[in-house]
This record gives sequence, structure tokens and C-alpha cells, in this order.
Amino acid sequence: MSAPRFSGIPGEARTVLYERDFGRTAVKVLPGEFFVSDEDIVITTVLGSCVAACIWDRGAGVGGMNHFMLPGGEGGDRDADPVGLAGRYGVFAMEQLINELIKRGGRKANFEAKVFGGGQVLRNMTTINIGERNAQFVEQFLRAEGIRIGARDLLDVHPRRVAFFPTTGRALCKKLASADASLVAAEQQYNAKLAAARVGGDVELF
Repeated sequence: MSAPRFSGIPGEARTVLYERDFGRTAVKVLPGEFFVSDEDIVITTVLGSCVAACIWDRGAGVGGMNHFMLPGGEGGDRDADPVGLAGRYGVFAMEQLINELIKRGGRKANFEAKVFGGGQVLRNMTTINIGERNAQFVEQFLRAEGIRIGARDLLDVHPRRVAFFPTTGRALCKKLASADASLVAAEQQYNAKLAAARVGGDVELF
């Protein structure tokens, strides 16, 4: 049975478990994390307002997933450009994933993406639909980078469980009836951390 190989880089997911549904080792990606692999494992996550991009290179047999959101704001941020200041958080999350895929032998020209999440589950955050902004951002980013979106399951009000098989590009998405308290709490804490942090300088893709 394949075991995940870790790079030890900041932001890399470290939660390992056994997925009985799939009969293999899994790495669970939490908010703000990502994971890339060329092994016969499954990468999983549970999404509410966050989004996950699963990107795969068919030729190299390598794929990965991230899990992120743009920081929420007050009133005036409602119509903010999702690739502007706050969008740098999303750019950084996408940069981490893409750069690690390239390190593992992937080529951006061969990438295919599948994107999930952006549900409106943080109902108490009435000033801005974070899920909608996250979904808009990830689609805009991938278009700008010339990465084809092969599948998407975005928006709505449901949380989602996503399983991604990095060597084959197969992705499974299950909508959940409602967000449990732990998911909502985790996303609220993550959003609060982002909103309180200072946005760093520009990031570049190579």
C-alpha cells in the first residue's frame, strides 16, 4: 500500500488516515493547506465556503489539491475585485500547488483542473458572500493561467466532501446535507486569521 511522501514545506497537509471507502491511505487537506503526490493514495477535504482546486498532469501522473478562501471584509469589500488585494491569498494558495506540481515533474501546459466548494455556509457573514468570491476567483485565476477546467461543482448552500486521486485525476464530490459545527468553526477561525493578517508582497508563478 502506498504511503504519502512529504516534502516538509510550509502549508503542506500532514493529516494521514486510512479511507475504508477507497481502501487506501488518505491525506486530509485542512483550510490553508495543500498536498501534491504521484503515489496511489487519495487526497480528501471537506469544504464549506472555501474552495479546493484539484490539478493533475496526465503525462507525469502527478496531482494535488489545495483548500483556501479569500479573507472576508466589512461592507465595502462586498464588490471587491477578487483578484485584487484580498485575492493575493488565493494567488499564493494556487502558486503553492502549481509550483509543487512542477517540482514533481508536471508541466503547466498539461494541467487540468477540477474545482469545488464556495457554498454559502457561513450564514452569519451577511456583508459578503465569501463562497461566491472564492468560486469567482478560482475560475478567473485558472482562465488567466491557461489551465483547463475539466469539472466544477461550485456555489449552492451545501458543504462538500471531495476525494481526489492524484495519479489518475479522478475526483469524487459528495454534497452534504448541512455543515456540521466543526466545519463552520474551522472556516470562521480561518477567515478571522486571514482578515487579521497583513497581506504580503506580490507573488509570482514560474
